[in-house]
Amino acid sequence: MRKAEFWVVYVLMAVAQMLLCNYFHVSPYVMLTILPVMVLCIPLRVPTWITMAIAFATGFSVDLLAEGVLGLNVLALVPVAFVRKEVIRLIFGAELFARKEDFSVRKSSFGKVALAIFIVEALFLVVYIWADGAGTRPFSFNAFRLLASLGAGWALSLVVVEILAPDTRK
Repeated sequence: MRKAEFWVVYVLMAVAQMLLCNYFHVSPYVMLTILPVMVLCIPLRVPTWITMAIAFATGFSVDLLAEGVLGLNVLALVPVAFVRKEVIRLIFGAELFARKEDFSVRKSSFGKVALAIFIVEALFLVVYIWADGAGTRPFSFNAFRLLASLGAGWALSLVVVEILAPDTRK
């Protein structure tokens, strides 16, 4: 995917996240989010500090236009941007950085991509649920919400990663 195409698709995915927030409330236990996989799929040539700024802008836009609680998505998404390259290096290896190419399901393996998505989704949700509850909800509620949201968000993110990180060798 060319650079301009990626950013158009990224913005469309951010709009899709806003629609998810506004119109698809499954239950109080399930929060559907594709924001972590969106940040994970940002091209590796983008420096970490710019990725963090993009994550801030994306999270703030979703907070402002959909969620209503300013800063909640920002607080959870910026750490994902901060650890993104290390997660990719840990899961996919340093070869991607040496070859200066991005990951995809076909280049890597489904298992590796699924694990990377699981890690960033879990980090996002731990911070988000911790901040959202702010000590007012019982641990059992937060734990169940984390597990349910992680399962649903992970499954949805597996579809999104095919859109944002297609195989460029086609």
